[in-house]
Amino acid sequence: MIVVDSFTQGTEEWYAARCGVITASNFDKVVTSKGAPSKQSTKYLYRLAAERVTGTVPQSYTNAAMQRGTEIEPEARAYYELMEDVSVREVALCYRDEEKTVSCSPDGLVGDEGGLEIKCPLPETHIEYLLAGKLPTAYIQQVQGSLYVTGREWWDFLSYCPGLKPLQIRVQRDEAFIAKLEAALDAAIKNLTQIIGAIS
Repeated sequence: MIVVDSFTQGTEEWYAARCGVITASNFDKVVTSKGAPSKQSTKYLYRLAAERVTGTVPQSYTNAAMQRGTEIEPEARAYYELMEDVSVREVALCYRDEEKTVSCSPDGLVGDEGGLEIKCPLPETHIEYLLAGKLPTAYIQQVQGSLYVTGREWWDFLSYCPGLKPLQIRVQRDEAFIAKLEAALDAAIKNLTQIIGAIS
């Protein structure tokens, strides 16, 4: 794993570092939550090929709910540090290896073995998460993918919504899923190389 912390998430440098790179927040476009190939893979690889060839990343869409989540995240991180009595290391991103073809952007690294994923959803969504009491299916690929990229042992998922009880789930490595993810990522990288070769 290569950790980059010379800049912060959301900056121009961060977008440039992710240009044409398969990222954990998009692992759902490579595999499903069950580890099967995703039907979104081809279109996602086309997008990455365009980024790699042009050297530019299109502006990502941000709505009011997403902006709200970004604003609340520091409060959620501070809550986590207080409850767990830890210091969370904020980093820009982590690459799987020196090839820099796969990355994740953790909301924090915890000690030598853990990581943190923070979500600050709307109240109705947070209540749904609370009642389910488990890692939401929509984030399985991202959380297990972050464990894969970083090589860490556990990842805490924190859903935080002011005024409501937080939900914190510690997720351990699922080696069977990670093996499927790794195979799918390696195949995606080969396909991406072929696509770029065909259009360059």
